[in-house]
Amino acid sequence: MAHLRGHWQLIALTVLLFALWQTPVVAPLKILIVYLHELSHAIAILATGGSVESLTVNANEGGLVISRGGNRFLSLSAGYLGSLIIGAMLFVAAVRTHADRAILGVMGGIIVLTTLLYSREVFAVVFGLVTGLAMLAVARFLPRTYSDLILRMIGLASVIYVPYDIFSDTIQRSYLRSDARMLAEEFGGATMMWGALWIALSLGVLALCLRYGLGADSNIHPSKRSDYKT
Repeated sequence: MAHLRGHWQLIALTVLLFALWQTPVVAPLKILIVYLHELSHAIAILATGGSVESLTVNANEGGLVISRGGNRFLSLSAGYLGSLIIGAMLFVAAVRTHADRAILGVMGGIIVLTTLLYSREVFAVVFGLVTGLAMLAVARFLPRTYSDLILRMIGLASVIYVPYDIFSDTIQRSYLRSDARMLAEEFGGATMMWGALWIALSLGVLALCLRYGLGADSNIHPSKRSDYKT
């Protein structure tokens, strides 16, 4: 019980996310995770010598990157796993470091820059600019507890959403033209095989976060509020 008391805020936040998961309240957060999915594709493409023509997300929680060149295997694999790793890193950074405002500010800046460079559709442009600028504003003008909480929400939502999304897209609806389907067509294996592998990796990342990322006490303590300002 003492161990649970040290993490009651994260437990409550997780329960709240699950309770609101199918409501419009959480929809912007889910679209943000889709944005991180597409951003991960773009990073892998650029890192392996390709170019990104466009990056978009839509209100139906879908997204697309159009590119030229780059390593196809890495770029196809990067979507789910990249967004999961980004979410896990944000979560651990929020719980274990005091760099929340800097991290949220950098993330907001990346989203704004990526939107300006690669997004063309109205929804994607508006979502990217509003989200990125809001992150920059929170990081600049509000106490660090707000940045901490936002990073925790993004991180938790990511480690919850990505395994479910992989299962839905690659196993439950394996007929979809998902990243796993394209990987199977171009490199062999089956859509479900790649999906199962990614699910196993995502659960491994989740286990590592829980085992090594939480520490003894992950709660934000109001008595230390002054420590959350810079």
